[in-house]
Amino acid sequence: MELPEFNDRAFRDAMSRFCTGVVVVTGMDGEQPVGFTAQSFTSLSLDPPLVSVSPAKSSSSWPRIRPAGRFCINILGADQRALSDAFARSGGDKFAGVRWAPGATGAPVLEGVLAHVDCLLEAEHDAGDHSIVVGRVQALAAEDLARSPLLFFRGSYGQFIDL
Repeated sequence: MELPEFNDRAFRDAMSRFCTGVVVVTGMDGEQPVGFTAQSFTSLSLDPPLVSVSPAKSSSSWPRIRPAGRFCINILGADQRALSDAFARSGGDKFAGVRWAPGATGAPVLEGVLAHVDCLLEAEHDAGDHSIVVGRVQALAAEDLARSPLLFFRGSYGQFIDL
């Protein structure tokens, strides 16, 4: 059986049918807070507690976070689309007007997020045009459990509706 020719557009279209949550990954570059928006985040292991996130190799933020060896995953609520958009942009001061406090590892915990997961860098693996970053969870907290998460589906934001 002959396989059809691979098509980037078809791949993107098919993958966009999988709904993901939206997070902002934060860390410190010396005294400067740094962050970026990601949707490729998952829980990886309970024992030991591990999570993974996959920054693009084109990211200008991840190379600034990596040397510190610590980062925080900030899970966004449905009302935080503007925060997602701000951290998705390249360049500029993404933290302008954003309230945050240092978490257990010193990485920024953004005010008002649904939950945060504070990690030490456990491993990083090459994966095509992205890296797979594994974080060992050091601390975490879930805030308002009644709020809906910010979701991403078919190239657009959305929110969870309880049926």
